[in-house]
Amino acid sequence: MLFNSFAFLLFFPVVCVIYFLLPTVKWRNYFLLAASYYFYMNWEPVYALLLLTSTAITYAAAIMLDKSTQRRKLILTAGIVLNLAILFFFKYYNFAAENITALLDYFHLDIPIPNLSVLLPVGISFYIFQALGYMIDVYRGDIRPEKNFFTYALFVSFFPQLVAGPIERSTNLLKQFYRDHKFEADRAITGVTLMLWGYFLKLVIADRCALYVDSVYNNLPHHSGGSILLASILFCFQLYGDFAGYSYIAIGASNVMGFKLMDNFRRPYFFSESVQEFWKRNHISLTSWFMDYIYYPLVGSSTRLLWWCLAIFITFFISGFWHGAAWTYVLCFSIFGFYLVVCSLKDKWQRRFEKRHGLKKKEWWLWLNRFVTFLLVTFALIYFRANNLGDAFFASTKILTNGATMPFSNMVLLYCLIGIALLFAVEFVIEYRKVRISEENMLKVYTLSSAALLVLILHLGVFSGSQFIYFQF
Repeated sequence: MLFNSFAFLLFFPVVCVIYFLLPTVKWRNYFLLAASYYFYMNWEPVYALLLLTSTAITYAAAIMLDKSTQRRKLILTAGIVLNLAILFFFKYYNFAAENITALLDYFHLDIPIPNLSVLLPVGISFYIFQALGYMIDVYRGDIRPEKNFFTYALFVSFFPQLVAGPIERSTNLLKQFYRDHKFEADRAITGVTLMLWGYFLKLVIADRCALYVDSVYNNLPHHSGGSILLASILFCFQLYGDFAGYSYIAIGASNVMGFKLMDNFRRPYFFSESVQEFWKRNHISLTSWFMDYIYYPLVGSSTRLLWWCLAIFITFFISGFWHGAAWTYVLCFSIFGFYLVVCSLKDKWQRRFEKRHGLKKKEWWLWLNRFVTFLLVTFALIYFRANNLGDAFFASTKILTNGATMPFSNMVLLYCLIGIALLFAVEFVIEYRKVRISEENMLKVYTLSSAALLVLILHLGVFSGSQFIYFQF
């Protein structure tokens, strides 16, 4: 497999050098398209056919939507159904077959449904959702259809964010492929710093935390409630470091070449004062996708709070299925949906309570809200990490009933805490940054930051870690 934590460091510089050596925007786009497909085919060559099929369907549907005036809903529906059929077959068929078989067995009906031996294409949910978003934008009139198939294919397959996001919008990324991006040293330094920050999150935070988390969650009966609680807390940072790390690598790599991708994380774990704010800061590209294309269409023009709450729950229930063919994901995001419903129902009461007692501007109240939010997120993510529902129920029950003793003698934990402390320090400075820095000094800051990050990665990083978690989605 081409892409692990290090191979991108070899692949990207070569692509970047060739990209800036090419004389015209057209040839640069052709080269990026070829590089993107080569990048994707290094997992399995057949994956490229699926990527090309989804691209061709949405490209043709968008062209027909622009020309048609009477059958636009039918064209849109056909494009959505065909793409979701691809997604269902490769990601959900066996899951559906197993659950239908179990249901038939419950009613003593012997109707065998065969399982299929198919590989789950890496990042299939990401590029299909990006392509569907483009097609819906054309239907709504937010963007004109892209007539050049190769340019559109590059939008769907753009290699930095192809397999794990951010899920880009056509209104942002597509038009950037027509710009003549010149190499700029300042921009390159900024991009490299972002990439190194991504590798820090992955190698120092995520893969270091994974050593403890995996040892606990893969052997739950032999661990105390305190150990499971600590592993659950560390998993929050593992997941954040793993996914935010990839996002920063993708954003930084794109930035070096002159492309601006959307922010995907804004310090969600330390500074979210509610679950609502957590999802405004966490996995922003996916959250905004679900809000724009599922939640708001469900709500429509309704002003009923209960309907809004139901729409929120449905949106997060669907998000659970997007994350994977397992009931653990569905239950995890159903819990988040429940949290958000409760937040919506108590929102007015909480604002009146805070105003009456003057709590909104008190630091201790803000940090209490952040702590409670973190605990709620940690509980929900137990179901995200657990190997199955039985393990999830066992873990959550044992945390509540088996004491809170935590082992701190393990050196792995010490390195985890060092990494998390560094993460908090950086994010605290960014969150409360009040000092204005000139562009000249900012360049110095990025240069020094890059050097410091490189040293930290080499000294604290885990260089035998697994691939990125979100590749499986």
